[in-house]
Amino acid sequence: MTKNKKIVIVLIIVVLLIAIVPLFVLKGAEFGGSDDAGSQVVEEIEGEYEPWAMPVLEKIIGQEIPGEVESLIFCLQTGIGVGILAYCFGYLAARKKYSALQCENRSE
Repeated sequence: MTKNKKIVIVLIIVVLLIAIVPLFVLKGAEFGGSDDAGSQVVEEIEGEYEPWAMPVLEKIIGQEIPGEVESLIFCLQTGIGVGILAYCFGYLAARKKYSALQCENRSE
């Protein structure tokens, strides 16, 4: 096995441990989002907290978005962002590669 494969395997194991260990070590812990934590702190400071804005999609459908749909939209947004980043990196890498080839062809 090459050195790079060993490094990749070790890094994958480390990532999995970072993701899985807290679930077993911190039994009964609540893994809430930052939105919930922020709302709670504001409510503690101000007393009654009333949001001044409503999510656009909730306003359109007239009710709260189910958790599964919210997760789906978040994953879709993440996928689109990753696709754009991958395209940009690929474009930059190809531009560098082909400009180097053009320089070599001109010098011949």
